[in-house]
Amino acid sequence: MVGKILTVGTALTLTFVGLAATAQDTKPAASTAPAAAGSATVFGVDDVHSTALFRVMHAGAGQFWGRFNDISGTFTLSDDPAKLAFMIDVAIDSVDSGNDKLDGHLKSPDFFNSKEFPKMSFKSTGAKKAGNGMFEVMGDLTMHGVTKPITAMVEITGQSSMMGQRGGAEATFTVKRSEFGMTYGVEKGVIGDMVKVVVGLEGIVPTK
Repeated sequence: MVGKILTVGTALTLTFVGLAATAQDTKPAASTAPAAAGSATVFGVDDVHSTALFRVMHAGAGQFWGRFNDISGTFTLSDDPAKLAFMIDVAIDSVDSGNDKLDGHLKSPDFFNSKEFPKMSFKSTGAKKAGNGMFEVMGDLTMHGVTKPITAMVEITGQSSMMGQRGGAEATFTVKRSEFGMTYGVEKGVIGDMVKVVVGLEGIVPTK
């Protein structure tokens, strides 16, 4: 299996040289202050700026990365874990390894079987604070026709009023794919059983 390793969280450095502006000529920056303590905001997923990445060991040598491009659903952000909530769907046909032939194999019954199981989904059932601004979010993951409880580490990455009212979160968790009925390559160790998943969400509050 050959694919492209996707770079997550690329660092971008901006340098401003010789910037001179008066206060009256400078527009105020969009607010990025956190919401009031205990408040909750519901966001609809912006599928252009959201993605799900997965990583699995290949041939006992390298970590192979792939992604899903079509994500939908809603999520609720709050500093109160009792109000955090995620209802996320991922379209299996949007799997993207950077190789058309490999994408076809990943959609086949050997792996995700997109014809029989066209989507995977996650629905949160609870959350608690984990320290350092992180949350443990518990929920049910449905994939390949199997539903199992998982726990994801979630970071609220930000909220702002740029381009509408927006919010973001990043979730990381690991699944054992054989528990979801995907055993291709596991027995001989050609493809790893443990799969790391990173889901980056950006959402927007719908305008009325």
